[in-house]
Amino acid sequence: MPAGRLNLRTLEFAVEEVPVPTPGRGEVLVKVEAAGVCLSDIHLIDGTLRLPGNDLEKVTLGHEVAGTIAELGEGVREDVYPVGQRVLLLAGMACGRCANCVRQRPGCLNGLTRGVQFDGGWAHYTLARTATVYPIPDSLPIEQAAIIPDAVSTPYAAITQTAGLRPAQSAGIWGVGGLGAHGVQLLRFAGAAPIIAVDPLPHARDRALKLGADIALDPMASDFREQVLAATDGLGLDYAFDFAGVPAVRTQADSVLARNGALVLVGLSGQALSLPNDTAFSAARHRLLGHYGGLPVHLEELIKLAGHHRLDFSGSISGTFRFEDAAEAVRQLAEKVNDPIRLVLTP
Repeated sequence: MPAGRLNLRTLEFAVEEVPVPTPGRGEVLVKVEAAGVCLSDIHLIDGTLRLPGNDLEKVTLGHEVAGTIAELGEGVREDVYPVGQRVLLLAGMACGRCANCVRQRPGCLNGLTRGVQFDGGWAHYTLARTATVYPIPDSLPIEQAAIIPDAVSTPYAAITQTAGLRPAQSAGIWGVGGLGAHGVQLLRFAGAAPIIAVDPLPHARDRALKLGADIALDPMASDFREQVLAATDGLGLDYAFDFAGVPAVRTQADSVLARNGALVLVGLSGQALSLPNDTAFSAARHRLLGHYGGLPVHLEELIKLAGHHRLDFSGSISGTFRFEDAAEAVRQLAEKVNDPIRLVLTP
């Protein structure tokens, strides 16, 4: 079968023929029907994103995966995981070896990411431990289901858990791309008010307004701070979400936080964090919150919300490509051709 493979040593990406894997004990074989192409995949390919403890030479990319169960491994109950069941896959899994895993405590200390530290879903078939397999209803289109494990669950978890945002609190989003576009929708769903989207690209700002932002600002505007303060009754933002992963964003976002406001880092830059004035930061009781991915509970909540049409991500699917054309999908996302939210690979 064709698979989009990355050589983690040379950073060469190519679609290669690989054997269809066989599920082991506690695993299922999933026929992949849709797999998202994420900016993180681009950063893996260009070498700007490297996760520690990865000693693989090559890996099949793809951490946003949905499909149907094709085969069961030893010990897997068919009444729980029936062949043909539509499913999506958690973007990561527990290592099974750390102190928390051995003692069956929540919160693996060395979680593994699909498509990075083990083979992902840019292929016709992929393996998954049963603990990472979640059934999805027929009411949830497979392409929308595929992007939930990261493009949707990451901003959802950042907003609802890391920030703990409550209705009527103000929020700003820097970067209205694959994560930020969903962030705007989810802030609207969570009741944030006002929602201020910040992006240097005019069409990205227009998109933010269509998705539910109250205001969309150019970060380069000379009166940027004044516009934020005017929109928040002179108080500033309760929460500023950096979805861009750009150091300059963090300085600007901190400058418009309200007292006790929090800057939430969702986008990853791999660069040092710095504060222009630690005294001002502390005096205003500002907070810096790191965020990464989402938890199983967030996946379950989003499946229910999307399945019952409380959330609709149909507008997020900007284009589809066959698995054999994965390199072209990578190119178009890297070059931002037509400014896609999410590109999806399909059989």
